[in-house]
Amino acid sequence: MKYISHIYQDQAGHWIIQSNEAHTAGVAKLSSQFAAEFGMGVWGKVLGQFHDRGKETNAFQQHVKKDSGFAPETKVVGDYHHAYIGAIIARNLYGKTADNFFVNQILSHHSGLHDSCELDGEKSELKKDIPAEVNTNAEKDVLDKLSFKCGASDIHHLSRMLYSCLVDADYLDTEAFMDKGSSELRANKTALKDLLPKLEAYLRNLKDRAENTEVNHIRSEVQLRCVQTAVSPIGFYSLTVPTGGGKTLSSLVWAMKHAIHNGQKRIIIAIPYTSIIVQTVAILRDIFGAENVLEHHSNVDPEQIKDEKLREQMKLATENWDYPIVVTTNVQLFESMFSNKPSVCRKLHNIVNSVLILDEVQTLPMGYLQPIVDSLKTYNSLFKVSVLFTTASQPVLSGLIEGCNPMASFQGIKAINEIIPKDFGLHERLRRVKLDIDNSGKSYDEVAEMLKAHKRVLCIVNTRKDAKELYERLPQEGKTLHLSKMMCPAHISETIEQIKTALKDDDNEIIRVVSTQLIEAGVDIDFPIVFRQEAGLDSVLQAAGRCNREGKKEVCTTYVFSLAKEHNLPKGGIQNGNNARLSLDPSSDWFAPETMSSYFRQLYCRNDSFDRKDIKHYLYDVHNMCFASAAEKFRLIEDAGETVVVCWKNSMELVQKLLQNGPSYLLMKKISKYCVNIYQRDFEALCKMGVVTEKREGLFVVDYAQQYDEHIGLRIDNNWANESLII
Repeated sequence: MKYISHIYQDQAGHWIIQSNEAHTAGVAKLSSQFAAEFGMGVWGKVLGQFHDRGKETNAFQQHVKKDSGFAPETKVVGDYHHAYIGAIIARNLYGKTADNFFVNQILSHHSGLHDSCELDGEKSELKKDIPAEVNTNAEKDVLDKLSFKCGASDIHHLSRMLYSCLVDADYLDTEAFMDKGSSELRANKTALKDLLPKLEAYLRNLKDRAENTEVNHIRSEVQLRCVQTAVSPIGFYSLTVPTGGGKTLSSLVWAMKHAIHNGQKRIIIAIPYTSIIVQTVAILRDIFGAENVLEHHSNVDPEQIKDEKLREQMKLATENWDYPIVVTTNVQLFESMFSNKPSVCRKLHNIVNSVLILDEVQTLPMGYLQPIVDSLKTYNSLFKVSVLFTTASQPVLSGLIEGCNPMASFQGIKAINEIIPKDFGLHERLRRVKLDIDNSGKSYDEVAEMLKAHKRVLCIVNTRKDAKELYERLPQEGKTLHLSKMMCPAHISETIEQIKTALKDDDNEIIRVVSTQLIEAGVDIDFPIVFRQEAGLDSVLQAAGRCNREGKKEVCTTYVFSLAKEHNLPKGGIQNGNNARLSLDPSSDWFAPETMSSYFRQLYCRNDSFDRKDIKHYLYDVHNMCFASAAEKFRLIEDAGETVVVCWKNSMELVQKLLQNGPSYLLMKKISKYCVNIYQRDFEALCKMGVVTEKREGLFVVDYAQQYDEHIGLRIDNNWANESLII
């Protein structure tokens, strides 16, 4: 008997059927290929073989015919949900010890990994009887022996990785049948060794055009050192270079040559702010071509959609990171590593056998540092991932990491190999700025007056509210610009390019920019004067990196100021960082690596936990791994808020296409450029104002054009957020 797995009607009106046998074979083949990357190919094959065995039930066959419109009058008798059947067969064949590797994965391949306790709970689907019409006969495969040792902190990652292999294989095989156009867009398989000549040609051209300055000489030295040290084994490395020292391209050279040397497949660059992604991706696409570089950050969450058909369409449109170069955010990377959702986890197996560049690593959240560091250790030891930490402000991540009490301490990375030797003396040679710190409180009006005194000036503040208040107090003369995450990525990109272009033209006498911290790391701009609202030393030095960046002037000044007359600093990371900075000796050499080490020790000792949500309690017990509970707890941003599509450029045309044709991989990528992520309270305020429309389930659109300001982005006039939301 030929069982239907998927069915659709083509434009000619013919019904096209994918048999369950064909789908199962396709998924088993892909899942096996993915799992073979970490030596568990047979395990992946088993997952694929059993995942859809439940589609053989009469109820499912009735459901798929009715739901597709093939036989709309069909009556569905019984439970058509199918995942539990393959899970029961796998448990019967491989025993209860297979729960962490087969059973949970198969049971959860549509819904999301369950907590272990739910597998045998009163309401568990595993207690159901398998319908008589299902063939339960199956041969037991001889499983691969593991080539690595697993500790308590490793098993949950291995379970999730097998899950990733299954769900991505399932999505890809389904997409290849149901949506050939989107499937073909994923066909890029360019190898890193084929991209290296493009990078080398770009760097030669850049060097030929570079001015003969001390800063450019130092950048060349750093780059050469990266080339020399790239031929090294898989492991942990750091590239500590002061701002303006050319970390972005140097780290890319190192990563590409290191990956080719070790046979690694892709480079993944994780960045704290989407603004840096915008700039980094622009550079990388210029070098390698857009078809070889993926930009992936926040987007619509398909898991929240209740309509089953739409939810499955949206899941197929999600990213799986099958690109040679991926640029993403820390939030996207680490929340994926701890997620239980199929559309999120599908990408994880493509991290295997990669080089991971963690840019601006000092921004990793203290309260999640232990599970993050533990995850990096697992990905290195089990999944052949090399990690390169890049920053001007290297935090302490190796050895024993101590908090304010012994219970807060944990063991960091055993050894991190620094690429730049101390005798390079980069912090002295790249000293182009001095800090002028004023701890006395100022008002918005007073700071605005200080900014007006300078014709070319950058001011960086901690919150979107502060950015808006200062921007609106500046005279609208020359180029006066605002940057914050109330602007969509396309708008941010355009504004950053506008700033860069303006700075190159000497006829632009007045250029004043007020920005949140989205501009203070990785954005290649150069102002003679920078103002930075008080914050941690790492943030202050990042801001200083936008001052006299090219070293064309004598020593310039970055002014540190306080807005204490207006409000206290937001509680949490910003306040803790500022307090740690204030505790250092005022006569410190702020740019010295030793000062930065002292700063991070001060910061750590104010921390009562590096695992604030007790993730190890949920995941480090092999007999009771709580995937769903841990995923709910592991939120790097507490109020992840809602994503809305704003009215900017051609965004409404794209929304209309989605409404007419449904979601697709390419269309969702385009729409993401016009999305703004806002706090839940702000989303509710906009809803009360009547300017938000849910065009389709889970797709919220602010189509009232006046609500999106061409200067400051999305307006929420009644309640601005009190802290910066960064995804």
